Amino acid sequence: MPIKVWPGHPYPLGATWNGQGVNFAVFSEGATGVDICLFDGADAPTESVRVRMTEQTDQVWHVYLPEIKPGQHYGYRVYGPYDPAKGLRFNASKLLLDPYSKAISGDIQWGTEMYAYEMGEEGDAVRDYRDDAKGMPKSIVIDNSFDWSGDQSPRTPLHRSIIYEAHVKGFSKLNPEVPEAERGTYAGMGNPASVKYLQDLGVTAVELLPVHQHVEDQHLEEKGLKNYWGYNTISYFAPHHAYAAATPGNDCVREFKTMVKNLHAAGIEVILDVVYNHTAEGNHLGPTLCFKGIDNKAYYWLMPDDPRFYMDFTGCGNSLNVLHPTVLRMIVDSLRYWVTEMHVDGFRFDLAATLVRGESDINKYSAFLAIIHQDPVLSQVKLIAEPWDIGMGGYLVGNFPVLWTEWNGRYRDTVRKFLKGDDSQIGEFAYRISGSSDLYQTNGKRPYASINFITSHDGFSLNDLVSYNEKHNEANGENNNDGDNSNNSWNCGAEGPTDDPKINALRSRQKRNFLATLLLSQGVPMLLGGDEYGRTQYGNNNAYCQDDEISWLGWNRDKAAQQLHSFTQGIIKLRTDHPVFRRPKFFQGRKIRGQDVKDIMWFNPGGTEMNDDEWNSGFVKCIGMLLSGKTMDVRDDHNEPIVDDTFLMLFNASHQPQRFTLPGRVDVHWGLVVDTAEDTGFVETTRNYQAGQALKLADRSVCLLRLVEGEESSITTR
Repeated sequence: MPIKVWPGHPYPLGATWNGQGVNFAVFSEGATGVDICLFDGADAPTESVRVRMTEQTDQVWHVYLPEIKPGQHYGYRVYGPYDPAKGLRFNASKLLLDPYSKAISGDIQWGTEMYAYEMGEEGDAVRDYRDDAKGMPKSIVIDNSFDWSGDQSPRTPLHRSIIYEAHVKGFSKLNPEVPEAERGTYAGMGNPASVKYLQDLGVTAVELLPVHQHVEDQHLEEKGLKNYWGYNTISYFAPHHAYAAATPGNDCVREFKTMVKNLHAAGIEVILDVVYNHTAEGNHLGPTLCFKGIDNKAYYWLMPDDPRFYMDFTGCGNSLNVLHPTVLRMIVDSLRYWVTEMHVDGFRFDLAATLVRGESDINKYSAFLAIIHQDPVLSQVKLIAEPWDIGMGGYLVGNFPVLWTEWNGRYRDTVRKFLKGDDSQIGEFAYRISGSSDLYQTNGKRPYASINFITSHDGFSLNDLVSYNEKHNEANGENNNDGDNSNNSWNCGAEGPTDDPKINALRSRQKRNFLATLLLSQGVPMLLGGDEYGRTQYGNNNAYCQDDEISWLGWNRDKAAQQLHSFTQGIIKLRTDHPVFRRPKFFQGRKIRGQDVKDIMWFNPGGTEMNDDEWNSGFVKCIGMLLSGKTMDVRDDHNEPIVDDTFLMLFNASHQPQRFTLPGRVDVHWGLVVDTAEDTGFVETTRNYQAGQALKLADRSVCLLRLVEGEESSITTR
C-alpha cells in the first residue's frame, strides 16, 4: 500500500511526532543514500515499508511521513562504500538504530549476520550481504507528552548533597515491599517503599548506573551472563527497556519520568551515570548496529595512519570522536534531552578524560567543556567527572575546570591506606578529609568539588573490602583473571565469611570507621548502595556481568546488617544536622576580637598541635582533627552567620590501642558522641571528659567528641 512522503526538515534529528505525522532526520556526511524502514513490531523479520530519503540538507537526510504515529517501529539502511581500510563501513544490508532513538524495542539476537563483514581469515575486509533485520532491535517513535505538573527539582546545594550510587534493577529486585511486577524496574525505584527507604536513610540524590539503552554482549550471553552494569551504550536518548515494567515505547519513557517525579517529590535528585566515551560497537571486529553503519569516520576516533582501526582510550574497543561537531552535538542534545524532557538533575561522566582529548593530548579548553559551560541549561545541573581514562596522561584528578566536580580517586586510595594502617599516609589523609584543598582551592573551586567515596560499583563492596585479601571473580568465567589485581591485605583475619567473633567484630569496626570517615569528611560523600548494611559480593570485585544475588541488594537483614544500617543513618543525620561537617568554603584562619582564631586544628595523641616532624613521619597513625563551629565564615540566605557546635574527631589507624589526651584548658569538657569500637557505633549515654584527660582509643577506631563546656577560644586561639 503506497505511503505519503513529504520532504520534511533536517531539524530536529531523530523521529519527531508533531501531532499529524513524523519527521525523520539522520546525519551522515559520507552516505550515498538512506532508507527509512518501517516495521510492524519488534519481532518483525522484514520491514513492511521502505522509503528512500531523497532530501539532504547540511549532511542531514530527512523525510516527513504524515500517516505515521507514535508506537511505530523503524530503522535505517545507509548506502555507501564498504572499505574498512579507508574507515568506511557502509552496508545497507544491515538495519541500523537511529542515533536519536527515544525508545528501543527488542534485544539483539546474536548471529554472524549482525556483523558487516564475512567471518573468515580476511578479518573485516569482505562485506557481508545478509539481511540482519530479524535479529536487530528497532527504534520506536514516541509521544513525549507527560503530566509534569507539580514537579520541581530539589536543586540541593552540592555541599548539602549525599549521593547514593544505585542500580535500577539491583536496588529493588529482591525488596518484598515492592509489588513483584515492579521489582527491578523504574517503577520499583520510584515505588513508595523505595522512596521511603532512601528518605529514611537520609541521602539527597541517587546516582543511577547507566540507564541508556545498552547491548548485551555476545560473549557474555554465550557464557550465560549479562552486562549487568550497562556500560555498553547503543542509544544516548532511550531509557533501557529491560528496566521497565511497562512495554517498550511511550509507556517505558513515561515510567522513567514517573520515577523521577516520585523521587523529586521526596526531595531526592536523580543523577545519571552516562557513557559518552565509547559505544557498544567495539573495535574493527565488532558488530554494526548504529554509528558504524551510519558514518564510521564521523562518529569514531580512527587511527590516523590506518583508519581501519580505532583509537581506544577506554579499553572497550573504540572512542567516540568528540572533536567532530555532529558527535559533540549529539552528546549535548542527549544531555539537554535528559534534563529538559526527563527532568534529571545531573550527570556522572564515565571516563570523562576521553571527552576532553585533543588530537594529540588532553585539552583542558576542549569544545566539550566550552559548550557545557556556555549552555544555559547544562551549566546549571550537577556535573561529575570520572577524571581519568586509560590513555596517556589520562589521570586528571584535580584538573577539571569550575562547574565540575570529580570522583576523587585520591580520597578513596588515601583513606583506604590510612585506615588499613599503611605508613606515611598522615599528611595526605589530612588533606583528603578536610576537603582536598591541595587539589581544588587554587583553581577557584570549593570543597564540594571533591566527590568523596570509599567504594563504588567498580571494585569490592565495603563489606568485602574488609573481608577479603584476594578477589574471587570465578563466577565471571575468566579464571579469576579479570578485575583489579591489587592485594588489599586488610589483616582482618580469615579470608571471607567466618564464625570467629573477634574477626567479625574487627570487620564491623572497620566498616564503621570507613562510613564515619566518609560521611564526616569535607566534600560530597558518595555511598555505594548496599554498603549502608554491609552487602557482600562474595569477594567478586568486578561484578559487571553478575545479574543475580551477587549484585542485587538484599532485604532480609540480620542483626549485624541492621546495626550497620542504623549507624549509617545516624552518621548521615549528624552530617545533615551539623554544617561544620559540610562547609561550603575551605578552612582559613579568622580574626575575632583582634585574635587569630583557627577553624581547624590537628592534634597528636599528647593533645598538642602536630609539628613538622610528626607530619613528615612515616609512622604517625593516630591524629585528632578539631572542627570549629563558631568560626565558619558562612552565612545563610538571610545573610546571618551560621554557627555550629565544635567537634573533635580522633582517628586511630594503629593496630594497637592509643591513649589520646584531649586538648584545651581545664574549663573545656568534651562529650563522646561516636566510638566505632562500640557495637552500635554511637555512645548511648553521654560520656563527658575534661580537657587533659586521656581517652583510650581502641585499635583501628574512630571517635567523635563534641565541645559541651568551656570556651572554644581556649583551644583555637593562637
